[in-house]
Amino acid sequence: EFVETVIAAQGALERKQNGRQVKQKMNVRTDLGYWCHMPPVGYKFEKIAGKGKMLVRDEPVASIVQEALEGYASGRFQTQAEVRVFLHNDPRFPRGKSGRVGPERVTQLLIKPLYAGYMNSEAYGLSWHKMAHEPLISLQTYQKIQDRRAGVAKAPKRANIGDHFALRGIVTCGCCSTPLRSYIATGRHGGQFPYYMCSKKGCDHYGKSTRRDDLEDQVGALIKELQPSKGLVALAKAMFRKAWDTRSDQAAEIRLAAKSQIKAVEKDIDTVLDRIVAASNPQVITRYEAKIAELERDKALLTEKQAIQAVPQGTFEDQVEPLLQFLSNPWKLWEKGTVPTRRTILKLVFADRIPFDRLKGVRTPEISFPFKALGVVSGCCVES
Repeated sequence: EFVETVIAAQGALERKQNGRQVKQKMNVRTDLGYWCHMPPVGYKFEKIAGKGKMLVRDEPVASIVQEALEGYASGRFQTQAEVRVFLHNDPRFPRGKSGRVGPERVTQLLIKPLYAGYMNSEAYGLSWHKMAHEPLISLQTYQKIQDRRAGVAKAPKRANIGDHFALRGIVTCGCCSTPLRSYIATGRHGGQFPYYMCSKKGCDHYGKSTRRDDLEDQVGALIKELQPSKGLVALAKAMFRKAWDTRSDQAAEIRLAAKSQIKAVEKDIDTVLDRIVAASNPQVITRYEAKIAELERDKALLTEKQAIQAVPQGTFEDQVEPLLQFLSNPWKLWEKGTVPTRRTILKLVFADRIPFDRLKGVRTPEISFPFKALGVVSGCCVES
Protein backbone atom coordinates (compact mmCIF):
# COMPACT_ATOMS: atom_id res chain seq x y z
CA GLU A 1 0.00 0.00 0.00
CA PHE A 2 2.86 2.36 0.81
CA VAL A 3 4.51 1.70 -2.57
CA GLU A 4 1.20 2.20 -4.42
CA THR A 5 0.66 5.50 -2.58
CA VAL A 6 4.17 6.71 -3.50
CA ILE A 7 3.69 5.76 -7.18
CA ALA A 8 0.28 7.49 -7.28
CA ALA A 9 1.75 10.64 -5.71
CA GLN A 10 4.62 10.58 -8.20
CA GLY A 11 2.13 10.28 -11.10
CA ALA A 12 0.02 13.16 -9.74
CA LEU A 13 3.14 15.34 -9.39
CA GLU A 14 4.22 14.59 -12.96
CA ARG A 15 0.75 15.43 -14.29
CA LYS A 16 0.75 18.68 -12.32
CA GLN A 17 4.21 19.64 -13.56
CA ASN A 18 3.30 18.74 -17.13
CA GLY A 19 0.12 20.82 -16.90
CA ARG A 20 2.08 23.78 -15.55
CA GLN A 21 4.61 23.54 -18.38
CA VAL A 22 1.88 23.29 -20.99
CA LYS A 23 0.14 26.32 -19.51
CA GLN A 24 3.38 28.31 -19.50
CA LYS A 25 4.04 27.46 -23.15
CA MET A 26 0.47 28.36 -24.11
CA ASN A 27 0.81 31.70 -22.31
CA VAL A 28 4.01 32.46 -24.20
CA ARG A 29 2.52 31.43 -27.55
CA THR A 30 -0.60 33.53 -26.89
CA ASP A 31 1.49 36.57 -25.94
CA LEU A 32 3.25 36.20 -29.30
CA GLY A 33 -0.12 36.23 -31.05
CA TYR A 34 -0.63 32.54 -31.80
CA TRP A 35 -3.91 30.73 -31.09
CA CYS A 36 -3.43 27.59 -28.95
CA HIS A 37 -6.87 26.01 -28.85
CA MET A 38 -9.18 24.32 -31.33
CA PRO A 39 -9.32 26.37 -34.54
CA PRO A 40 -12.62 28.22 -35.02
CA VAL A 41 -14.83 27.61 -38.05
CA GLY A 42 -13.10 29.03 -41.12
CA TYR A 43 -9.58 28.41 -39.85
CA LYS A 44 -7.22 25.46 -39.66
CA PHE A 45 -3.74 24.89 -38.24
CA GLU A 46 -0.78 24.79 -40.57
CA LYS A 47 2.91 24.50 -39.74
CA ILE A 48 4.78 27.65 -40.76
CA ALA A 49 8.58 27.68 -40.84
CA GLY A 50 9.91 29.52 -37.81
CA LYS A 51 6.44 30.01 -36.29
CA GLY A 52 5.12 26.54 -35.59
CA LYS A 53 1.42 25.79 -35.89
CA MET A 54 -0.48 28.87 -36.97
CA LEU A 55 -4.08 29.64 -37.92
CA VAL A 56 -4.62 29.98 -41.68
CA ARG A 57 -7.74 30.38 -43.79
CA ASP A 58 -9.63 27.14 -44.35
CA GLU A 59 -11.21 27.59 -47.77
CA PRO A 60 -13.96 27.61 -48.88
CA VAL A 61 -15.41 27.86 -45.36
CA ALA A 62 -13.34 30.97 -44.57
CA SER A 63 -14.85 32.88 -47.50
CA ILE A 64 -18.36 31.77 -46.49
CA VAL A 65 -17.86 32.98 -42.91
CA GLN A 66 -16.36 36.25 -44.18
CA GLU A 67 -19.34 36.85 -46.48
CA ALA A 68 -21.77 36.11 -43.64
CA LEU A 69 -20.05 38.48 -41.21
CA GLU A 70 -19.65 41.32 -43.71
CA GLY A 71 -23.22 40.79 -44.91
CA TYR A 72 -24.62 41.18 -41.39
CA ALA A 73 -22.45 44.24 -40.72
CA SER A 74 -23.54 45.96 -43.95
CA GLY A 75 -27.24 45.18 -43.52
CA ARG A 76 -27.44 42.67 -46.35
CA PHE A 77 -28.65 40.23 -43.69
CA GLN A 78 -31.08 42.10 -41.46
CA THR A 79 -31.25 39.46 -38.71
CA GLN A 80 -29.19 36.60 -37.34
CA ALA A 81 -31.86 34.29 -38.70
CA GLU A 82 -31.02 35.46 -42.22
CA VAL A 83 -27.34 34.70 -41.55
CA ARG A 84 -28.31 31.22 -40.40
CA VAL A 85 -30.37 30.62 -43.54
CA PHE A 86 -27.47 31.80 -45.70
CA LEU A 87 -25.05 29.40 -43.96
CA HIS A 88 -27.51 26.52 -43.99
CA ASN A 89 -28.18 26.91 -47.73
CA ASP A 90 -24.49 26.53 -48.52
CA PRO A 91 -23.64 22.80 -48.43
CA ARG A 92 -19.94 23.56 -47.92
CA PHE A 93 -20.50 25.07 -44.47
CA PRO A 94 -20.00 22.48 -41.67
CA ARG A 95 -23.08 21.38 -39.75
CA GLY A 96 -23.67 19.93 -36.32
CA LYS A 97 -24.86 16.45 -35.43
CA SER A 98 -28.44 17.43 -36.28
CA GLY A 99 -27.41 18.28 -39.84
CA ARG A 100 -28.47 21.91 -39.45
CA VAL A 101 -26.80 25.21 -38.59
CA GLY A 102 -28.09 26.20 -35.18
CA PRO A 103 -28.62 29.77 -33.93
CA GLU A 104 -25.87 29.24 -31.32
CA ARG A 105 -23.34 28.67 -34.09
CA VAL A 106 -24.33 31.97 -35.72
CA THR A 107 -24.05 33.84 -32.42
CA GLN A 108 -20.57 32.44 -31.83
CA LEU A 109 -19.50 33.61 -35.29
CA LEU A 110 -20.79 37.14 -34.69
CA ILE A 111 -19.29 37.70 -31.24
CA LYS A 112 -15.84 36.13 -31.71
CA PRO A 113 -13.16 38.88 -31.99
CA LEU A 114 -10.70 36.28 -33.28
CA TYR A 115 -12.20 36.73 -36.76
CA ALA A 116 -11.07 40.38 -36.57
CA GLY A 117 -7.55 39.33 -35.55
CA TYR A 118 -7.85 40.08 -31.82
CA MET A 119 -8.21 38.08 -28.60
CA ASN A 120 -9.99 38.89 -25.35
CA SER A 121 -9.41 36.45 -22.51
CA GLU A 122 -9.66 36.84 -18.75
CA ALA A 123 -7.86 33.52 -18.30
CA TYR A 124 -4.81 34.83 -20.15
CA GLY A 125 -5.22 38.39 -18.86
CA LEU A 126 -5.45 39.79 -22.39
CA SER A 127 -7.62 42.62 -23.64
CA TRP A 128 -7.77 43.30 -27.39
CA HIS A 129 -4.49 41.52 -27.95
CA LYS A 130 -3.38 41.57 -31.60
CA MET A 131 -2.99 38.07 -33.03
CA ALA A 132 -0.58 36.96 -35.75
CA HIS A 133 -3.02 35.19 -38.07
CA GLU A 134 -4.81 36.78 -41.04
CA PRO A 135 -8.22 38.18 -39.96
CA LEU A 136 -11.37 37.48 -41.96
CA ILE A 137 -12.87 40.91 -41.24
CA SER A 138 -11.64 44.27 -40.03
CA LEU A 139 -12.08 45.44 -36.47
CA GLN A 140 -14.41 48.18 -37.71
CA THR A 141 -16.62 45.53 -39.30
CA TYR A 142 -16.59 43.57 -36.04
CA GLN A 143 -17.65 46.70 -34.16
CA LYS A 144 -20.50 47.29 -36.63
CA ILE A 145 -21.69 43.74 -35.96
CA GLN A 146 -21.72 44.33 -32.19
CA ASP A 147 -23.55 47.63 -32.65
CA ARG A 148 -26.20 45.93 -34.77
CA ARG A 149 -26.60 43.11 -32.25
CA ALA A 150 -27.08 45.67 -29.49
CA GLY A 151 -29.74 47.53 -31.50
CA VAL A 152 -33.48 47.03 -31.70
CA ALA A 153 -34.44 43.41 -32.28
CA LYS A 154 -36.18 42.58 -35.52
CA ALA A 155 -38.62 39.85 -36.41
CA PRO A 156 -36.85 36.64 -37.48
CA LYS A 157 -36.87 35.70 -41.08
CA ARG A 158 -38.78 32.63 -42.21
CA ALA A 159 -36.60 29.82 -43.50
CA ASN A 160 -38.26 29.63 -46.94
CA ILE A 161 -38.11 33.35 -47.72
CA GLY A 162 -35.21 32.93 -50.13
CA ASP A 163 -36.49 29.83 -51.89
CA HIS A 164 -39.51 30.97 -53.87
CA PHE A 165 -40.50 34.61 -53.30
CA ALA A 166 -38.20 37.54 -54.05
CA LEU A 167 -40.77 40.19 -53.03
CA ARG A 168 -41.88 38.86 -49.66
CA GLY A 169 -41.66 41.66 -47.12
CA ILE A 170 -40.84 44.18 -49.86
CA VAL A 171 -44.16 44.60 -51.71
CA THR A 172 -47.09 46.04 -49.76
CA CYS A 173 -50.81 46.23 -50.43
CA GLY A 174 -51.68 49.52 -52.13
CA CYS A 175 -54.89 49.74 -50.11
CA CYS A 176 -53.76 49.05 -46.52
CA SER A 177 -49.93 49.24 -46.83
CA THR A 178 -49.55 45.79 -45.26
CA PRO A 179 -46.76 43.57 -46.63
CA LEU A 180 -48.24 40.94 -48.92
CA ARG A 181 -48.28 37.38 -47.73
CA SER A 182 -46.90 34.69 -50.04
CA TYR A 183 -48.01 31.09 -50.34
CA ILE A 184 -47.94 28.12 -52.71
CA ALA A 185 -51.26 26.57 -53.70
CA THR A 186 -51.52 22.95 -54.78
CA GLY A 187 -53.63 22.12 -57.81
CA ARG A 188 -55.87 19.11 -58.40
CA HIS A 189 -53.13 17.17 -60.13
CA GLY A 190 -50.38 18.02 -57.63
CA GLY A 191 -49.06 21.12 -59.38
CA GLN A 192 -47.79 24.01 -57.31
CA PHE A 193 -48.79 27.61 -57.99
CA PRO A 194 -47.13 30.51 -56.09
CA TYR A 195 -49.21 33.58 -55.19
CA TYR A 196 -49.03 36.85 -53.27
CA MET A 197 -52.06 37.88 -51.19
CA CYS A 198 -53.17 40.61 -48.80
CA SER A 199 -53.95 39.06 -45.40
CA LYS A 200 -55.22 42.22 -43.64
CA LYS A 201 -58.84 41.77 -42.58
CA GLY A 202 -61.02 44.72 -43.46
CA CYS A 203 -58.94 45.63 -46.50
CA ASP A 204 -60.76 45.82 -49.84
CA HIS A 205 -58.18 43.39 -51.29
CA TYR A 206 -58.26 40.97 -48.37
CA GLY A 207 -57.93 37.35 -49.49
CA LYS A 208 -57.42 38.26 -53.16
CA SER A 209 -54.39 36.65 -54.77
CA THR A 210 -51.98 37.68 -57.51
CA ARG A 211 -49.76 35.28 -59.38
CA ARG A 212 -46.16 35.54 -58.26
CA ASP A 213 -44.75 35.71 -61.79
CA ASP A 214 -47.16 38.49 -62.81
CA LEU A 215 -46.23 40.66 -59.83
CA GLU A 216 -42.50 40.06 -60.11
CA ASP A 217 -42.63 40.78 -63.84
CA GLN A 218 -44.19 44.18 -63.08
CA VAL A 219 -41.41 44.96 -60.59
CA GLY A 220 -38.87 43.77 -63.12
CA ALA A 221 -40.35 46.20 -65.66
CA LEU A 222 -39.71 49.04 -63.20
CA ILE A 223 -36.11 47.95 -62.78
CA LYS A 224 -35.72 47.69 -66.54
CA GLU A 225 -36.56 51.39 -66.87
CA LEU A 226 -33.74 52.33 -64.50
CA GLN A 227 -31.11 52.64 -67.19
CA PRO A 228 -29.31 56.01 -67.10
CA SER A 229 -27.92 57.39 -70.33
CA LYS A 230 -24.32 56.72 -71.30
CA GLY A 231 -23.49 60.35 -70.71
CA LEU A 232 -24.65 60.19 -67.10
CA VAL A 233 -22.71 56.97 -66.51
CA ALA A 234 -19.57 58.62 -67.93
CA LEU A 235 -20.16 61.62 -65.65
CA ALA A 236 -20.54 59.31 -62.65
CA LYS A 237 -17.30 57.56 -63.57
CA ALA A 238 -15.47 60.89 -63.71
CA MET A 239 -16.90 61.82 -60.30
CA PHE A 240 -15.79 58.49 -58.83
CA ARG A 241 -12.33 59.02 -60.31
CA LYS A 242 -12.05 62.44 -58.67
CA ALA A 243 -13.24 61.05 -55.34
CA TRP A 244 -10.75 58.17 -55.66
CA ASP A 245 -7.84 60.59 -56.19
CA THR A 246 -9.00 62.88 -53.39
CA ARG A 247 -9.33 59.95 -51.00
CA SER A 248 -5.78 58.84 -51.80
CA ASP A 249 -4.49 62.31 -50.93
CA GLN A 250 -6.41 62.34 -47.65
CA ALA A 251 -5.02 58.97 -46.55
CA ALA A 252 -1.71 60.46 -45.37
CA GLU A 253 -3.47 63.09 -43.28
CA ILE A 254 -5.72 60.47 -41.70
CA ARG A 255 -2.71 58.31 -40.80
CA LEU A 256 -1.03 61.24 -39.02
CA ALA A 257 -4.25 62.06 -37.12
CA ALA A 258 -4.69 58.42 -36.08
CA LYS A 259 -1.08 58.28 -34.88
CA SER A 260 -1.66 61.32 -32.69
CA GLN A 261 -4.87 59.82 -31.29
CA ILE A 262 -3.07 56.55 -30.51
CA LYS A 263 -0.48 58.42 -28.46
CA ALA A 264 -3.28 60.17 -26.54
CA VAL A 265 -4.98 56.84 -25.79
CA GLU A 266 -1.68 55.30 -24.64
CA LYS A 267 -1.23 58.25 -22.30
CA ASP A 268 -4.72 57.67 -20.87
CA ILE A 269 -3.91 53.98 -20.36
CA ASP A 270 -0.74 54.85 -18.43
CA THR A 271 -2.73 57.29 -16.29
CA VAL A 272 -5.35 54.66 -15.41
CA LEU A 273 -2.60 52.12 -14.62
CA ASP A 274 -1.03 54.57 -12.20
CA ARG A 275 -4.41 55.01 -10.51
CA ILE A 276 -4.82 51.22 -10.20
CA VAL A 277 -1.46 51.00 -8.42
CA ALA A 278 -2.53 53.71 -5.98
CA ALA A 279 -6.05 52.32 -5.44
CA SER A 280 -6.96 49.88 -2.66
CA ASN A 281 -10.73 49.51 -3.10
CA PRO A 282 -11.51 46.32 -5.12
CA GLN A 283 -14.58 47.91 -6.75
CA VAL A 284 -12.55 50.92 -7.88
CA ILE A 285 -9.84 48.64 -9.27
CA THR A 286 -12.49 46.66 -11.18
CA ARG A 287 -13.81 49.85 -12.77
CA TYR A 288 -10.30 50.94 -13.70
CA GLU A 289 -9.67 47.56 -15.33
CA ALA A 290 -12.89 47.91 -17.36
CA LYS A 291 -11.75 51.38 -18.43
CA ILE A 292 -8.41 49.98 -19.57
CA ALA A 293 -10.19 47.30 -21.61
CA GLU A 294 -12.26 50.03 -23.28
CA LEU A 295 -9.15 52.11 -24.02
CA GLU A 296 -7.37 49.07 -25.42
CA ARG A 297 -10.28 48.51 -27.80
CA ASP A 298 -10.13 52.17 -28.90
CA LYS A 299 -6.41 51.82 -29.45
CA ALA A 300 -6.91 48.71 -31.56
CA LEU A 301 -9.54 50.50 -33.68
CA LEU A 302 -7.22 53.47 -34.22
CA THR A 303 -4.31 51.19 -35.07
CA GLU A 304 -6.40 49.41 -37.67
CA LYS A 305 -7.69 52.74 -39.01
CA GLN A 306 -4.11 53.89 -39.41
CA ALA A 307 -3.12 50.65 -41.15
CA ILE A 308 -5.92 50.68 -43.72
CA GLN A 309 -5.20 54.25 -44.80
CA ALA A 310 -2.84 53.07 -47.51
CA VAL A 311 -2.82 53.01 -51.26
CA PRO A 312 -6.06 51.24 -52.35
CA GLN A 313 -5.59 47.65 -53.43
CA GLY A 314 -6.24 47.09 -57.10
CA THR A 315 -6.81 49.63 -59.81
CA PHE A 316 -9.64 52.11 -60.08
CA GLU A 317 -11.17 50.12 -62.94
CA ASP A 318 -11.11 46.85 -60.98
CA GLN A 319 -12.83 48.40 -57.97
CA VAL A 320 -15.40 50.70 -59.58
CA GLU A 321 -16.30 49.09 -62.92
CA PRO A 322 -18.57 46.39 -61.36
CA LEU A 323 -20.48 49.12 -59.53
CA LEU A 324 -20.91 51.18 -62.69
CA GLN A 325 -22.10 48.12 -64.60
CA PHE A 326 -24.81 47.56 -62.00
CA LEU A 327 -25.87 51.22 -61.97
CA SER A 328 -26.00 51.37 -65.76
CA ASN A 329 -28.16 48.26 -66.14
CA PRO A 330 -29.58 46.60 -62.98
CA TRP A 331 -32.10 44.75 -65.16
CA LYS A 332 -29.36 42.51 -66.50
CA LEU A 333 -28.64 41.12 -63.04
CA TRP A 334 -32.35 40.96 -62.17
CA GLU A 335 -33.23 38.96 -65.28
CA LYS A 336 -30.63 36.24 -64.69
CA GLY A 337 -30.33 36.43 -60.89
CA THR A 338 -31.49 33.95 -58.28
CA VAL A 339 -34.09 34.85 -55.66
CA PRO A 340 -31.46 35.94 -53.06
CA THR A 341 -29.73 38.02 -55.74
CA ARG A 342 -33.01 39.66 -56.70
CA ARG A 343 -33.72 40.52 -53.07
CA THR A 344 -30.30 42.19 -52.85
CA ILE A 345 -31.01 44.16 -56.04
CA LEU A 346 -34.33 45.37 -54.61
CA LYS A 347 -32.58 46.66 -51.48
CA LEU A 348 -30.06 48.52 -53.63
CA VAL A 349 -32.51 49.97 -56.15
CA PHE A 350 -35.48 50.99 -53.98
CA ALA A 351 -35.31 53.12 -50.85
CA ASP A 352 -38.65 51.90 -49.50
CA ARG A 353 -41.20 49.13 -49.92
CA ILE A 354 -43.07 48.82 -53.21
CA PRO A 355 -46.85 49.46 -53.12
CA PHE A 356 -49.00 47.23 -55.31
CA ASP A 357 -52.63 47.76 -56.36
CA ARG A 358 -54.43 44.76 -57.86
CA LEU A 359 -56.35 47.01 -60.26
CA LYS A 360 -53.67 49.59 -61.16
CA GLY A 361 -50.58 47.43 -60.79
CA VAL A 362 -47.27 48.31 -59.16
CA ARG A 363 -46.96 51.94 -58.14
CA THR A 364 -43.74 53.86 -58.60
CA PRO A 365 -41.74 53.39 -55.39
CA GLU A 366 -39.06 55.57 -53.83
CA ILE A 367 -35.83 55.18 -55.80
CA SER A 368 -32.53 54.84 -53.93
CA PHE A 369 -30.10 57.73 -53.88
CA PRO A 370 -27.54 56.41 -56.44
CA PHE A 371 -30.17 56.22 -59.17
CA LYS A 372 -31.58 59.62 -58.19
CA ALA A 373 -28.09 61.04 -58.47
CA LEU A 374 -27.81 59.63 -61.98
CA GLY A 375 -30.92 61.51 -63.01
CA VAL A 376 -33.53 58.79 -62.68
CA VAL A 377 -36.88 60.37 -61.85
CA SER A 378 -40.14 58.43 -61.67
CA GLY A 379 -38.71 55.55 -63.65
CA CYS A 380 -37.57 57.76 -66.55
CA CYS A 381 -33.98 58.59 -67.35
CA VAL A 382 -32.87 62.20 -67.79
CA GLU A 383 -30.80 62.36 -70.93
CA SER A 384 -27.56 64.32 -70.78
